[in-house]
Amino acid sequence: MQQDLAQILAIRALGWMAGEEAVWLAFLGASGADAAQVRAEAAQPAMQRAVLAHLLREDDWVRSCAAALAVRPEELALAAAVLDGAAGRNWT
Repeated sequence: MQQDLAQILAIRALGWMAGEEAVWLAFLGASGADAAQVRAEAAQPAMQRAVLAHLLREDDWVRSCAAALAVRPEELALAAAVLDGAAGRNWT
């Protein structure tokens, strides 16, 4: 997956997350951000990484988001790996 496609998928996932109250509130609580900050930083790679990292915490969220976005759940994980770059790779 190319970087730009990973970023687009992260932004789409953010849109889905914002419509899911429990997921959204959990993200705001975990990130310490408010809705205005998330909106202002949505195009920033750090926010996109945070969105996907949060989403990937729960299998049910991944499945629901993937279904809503008409992508395979694996694509969300791949997008997260692409946005993490070399720093996100793990040998285990």
